[in-house]
Amino acid sequence: MHGAGKSDVCIRHAKRYGHGTMLTLPNILTLSRIFAVPLLVGLLWWPDWPLGYGLGFAMYCLMGVTDYFDGYLARAQGTVSKMGIFLDPIADKIMVAAVVLVLAARGVLTGPYVGSLHVIAGLVILVREIAVSGLREFLGGLQVSVPVSKLAKWKTTAQMVALGALILGRALPGWTITAGAIDLNVPHTVGLTTLWTAAALTVITGWDYLRVGLKHMD
Repeated sequence: MHGAGKSDVCIRHAKRYGHGTMLTLPNILTLSRIFAVPLLVGLLWWPDWPLGYGLGFAMYCLMGVTDYFDGYLARAQGTVSKMGIFLDPIADKIMVAAVVLVLAARGVLTGPYVGSLHVIAGLVILVREIAVSGLREFLGGLQVSVPVSKLAKWKTTAQMVALGALILGRALPGWTITAGAIDLNVPHTVGLTTLWTAAALTVITGWDYLRVGLKHMD
């Protein structure tokens, strides 16, 4: 999601409004996303269970809605807290990592032409998330802020659409089209295509962050 961008904004608001209380509504929404991850993984564990994937898709969308509203409410109510600033990007990354891993483990990240090599796109996204988190922590210690580019926001959007489409594809196994001699599930194909788009944007934006970090490592 867009936790990195919100973090920069939230830090400025936290300085303005103070620390706030720990169990504010925005923080409760953030915590709910973290606690919902095991249930989401459980629903996605059986790829041949369309109902489970349908429920998983609904939960995934709901978690995306709470991701928007926790930041919006915190800024609107002036309740931005250090706990919220800490938890929000973590909640986003836990959800993305969990979904990518369970889809890869259960064979959902497979498709025509390259088979299971679609897993590489998911791996690229995971590596980038870990690397950028470490880089942000390093730069934070130097009081260096890394603004989120528009391209990074597009990456996040593509990433979230891709995972949602992959989940929806298993919920609607009959939604297929025929391309030549191959039957393609429409949401699944959209998800794989968008996942590779997100992976490509991940490499580009990851290099941008790394380039900024290298300037402060001398």
